[in-house]
Amino acid sequence: MTDFTLTTDADGVGTITWDCPGKSMNVMSAAALLELSDCFDAALADPAVKGIVITSGKKDFAGGMDLNVLAQMRADAGDEPAKGLFDGIMAMHALLRKIERAGMDPKTLKGAKPVAAALPGTAAGIGFELPLACHRIFAADNPKAKIGLPEILVGIFPGAGGTTRMVRKLGAMMAAPMLLEGKMLEPKKAKAAGIIDEVVADPVAAARDWVLKATDADCVKPWDKKDYKMPGGTPYHPMGFQTFVGASAMLNGRTAGAYPAPRAMLSAVYEGAMVPFDTALKIEARWFTHVLMNPSAAAMIRSLFLNKEALEKGAVRPANVDDQRVAKVGVLGAGMMGAGIALVSAQAGIDVVLIDATQEAADRGKAYSEKYADDGIKKGRSTPEKKAELLGRIHATADYAALAGCDLIIEAVFEDTAVKAEVTAKAEAVIPDTCIYASNTSTLPISDLAKASTRPGQFIGIHFFSPVEKMNLVEIIRGAETGDRAVAKALDYVRQIRKTPIVVNDARFFYANRCIIPYVNEGVRMVGEGVEPALVENAARMLGFPVGPLQLNDETSIDLGVKIAKATKAALGNAYDAGAADDVLFWLFDQGRMGRKSKSGYYAYDDAGKRVGIWEGLRDKYTRGDQPTLIDVQHRLMFAQVLEAVRALEDGVLMDIREGDVGAILGWGFAPWSGGPFAWLDMLGAEYAAARCDELEAAFGARFKCPALLREMADKGQTFYGRFGSKKVA
Repeated sequence: MTDFTLTTDADGVGTITWDCPGKSMNVMSAAALLELSDCFDAALADPAVKGIVITSGKKDFAGGMDLNVLAQMRADAGDEPAKGLFDGIMAMHALLRKIERAGMDPKTLKGAKPVAAALPGTAAGIGFELPLACHRIFAADNPKAKIGLPEILVGIFPGAGGTTRMVRKLGAMMAAPMLLEGKMLEPKKAKAAGIIDEVVADPVAAARDWVLKATDADCVKPWDKKDYKMPGGTPYHPMGFQTFVGASAMLNGRTAGAYPAPRAMLSAVYEGAMVPFDTALKIEARWFTHVLMNPSAAAMIRSLFLNKEALEKGAVRPANVDDQRVAKVGVLGAGMMGAGIALVSAQAGIDVVLIDATQEAADRGKAYSEKYADDGIKKGRSTPEKKAELLGRIHATADYAALAGCDLIIEAVFEDTAVKAEVTAKAEAVIPDTCIYASNTSTLPISDLAKASTRPGQFIGIHFFSPVEKMNLVEIIRGAETGDRAVAKALDYVRQIRKTPIVVNDARFFYANRCIIPYVNEGVRMVGEGVEPALVENAARMLGFPVGPLQLNDETSIDLGVKIAKATKAALGNAYDAGAADDVLFWLFDQGRMGRKSKSGYYAYDDAGKRVGIWEGLRDKYTRGDQPTLIDVQHRLMFAQVLEAVRALEDGVLMDIREGDVGAILGWGFAPWSGGPFAWLDMLGAEYAAARCDELEAAFGARFKCPALLREMADKGQTFYGRFGSKKVA
């Protein structure tokens, strides 16, 4: 059982085929690296081999590195983990450099055996760093394939030479989207960007033809030539200087310094651009090691790669239920949320019945998908044929009888119990007995809504985030009587529409909103206490949140915040604690400032609806002289959320900390560098976190009281992933 095999044909072409046994996608392991090295050495040593083609035995080339390889390097090094990582990374550099040089004479740069990569499909991470070390890259004309280096999205950067080679190939400015944004391109766009050489019908055949005709000059990479000049200039070149100054400003503008990997990568690029290629590889390895030694990298890899993938593959799916994929879905309510649900369902190949009170309203909901398709055609992402196919799957109507053949209903009407009960009764009068019924609600308890159903065991909550087509998280809520088949149906549906699910038990605000609302309230409360609004907003951005709490409240609308505050106060009575937050919220509401939709809220807006800065009236009303420290503001914003996450775990609303971390990052952008609320508390340590709770409670109120679970873990010296990670976290 091997990952790499070498075969040689009668023409003298040695083909190294990557085909991981028992896996649908090739992934690089420690053993595979050794096999690749042995295969390449054998091809170089064989005088019958004139050229080498590296390809895949699967439909795609490779999905990247098995991240356990990095963990093993660190573990094997014992007391010197940084040295173990650095040495392991340099060994990968040596292998790819051996492929790149391919036996050439280091002085004359002649005598190399030509090496071509033939990519049948997707090539990501080290699955693209390996082709970058080849002399020519051929990709199949496969529009579904994605080519690039997405490592930055999981908290690291391309560390097997991808960073150095991409910059040497394109220049720092042109390489930035691929490196700093992790952009993945389909083959034709990858060729246009200059990261591959050819797009052909048969990449293996084309690669074979090329290696048989290649000359010595074809086998020398530009950076190995004496006259090489970096595209766009090096840091001390006039043009290059502008590029690097601009890159630093752009990076800090986008990330506010919250993420270690982009900073380290930019340092590797900057320093590497001023030295010879092999020295640049060593610099890249040092900065990559620096990132891997940062706990943020491990937390992001765990949450955004390992845990996310596990949830998408059904880690929390009831094991005793057979396949529940959806064939036909009924969507009740054709507003923005219902229209978005109809769109993503149709995109997944599911037939959709989109219902609203009138035919006109239903047609408006379908028009949302039409506009989305038209925008895709304008941007080259779609075609008129795909548009027709998409719209053909959506049947817009006011007639509930059209729901007769549905196996899943998703209700997305107003957040009103009576309205939801009315449409539930109408739908259940016509849908099959086996149909699962889901309510898309963000605040109303599922167990209460299920009282309107004649089959509560088949009633479940599916909470989408807006806009549906852009947000990756879907929160599935299990009511008091919800059965396993309903949970399996919801999970299988979410998998069909290619989103990430979490499953939580029923409670007010469920999990996501339970944590989001305290984040917003704490920010608004600080404004009411006299804290400068810009300090609140920038403190949040410096933590990595995509938007500050005030902007988030403007986006979701202030009148909705007032409605939620009133409903929560009515439900909780004396236990309700908002204080200064409600003072600000209700004052803005009374001023008629409803947020972005009214072009007036915490922020001022121009006539086009663009934010132009904090509204001065807010400062005039509340801001006072003395200001708190940045760390106090940040800790108030963070602890307001993470303590609710811990309480959700204590209460049994949250059943798996993986869902708590993944859900927080994907649902509301919780400090992605931290790996999520539980990962962040593990970074802090339970003992420090509990002590900090005591300080915050004494200074700011009982909402920061340390949960009993966290206190117990502090006393026992436990971590969340140590205590609750037995569910096979990774």
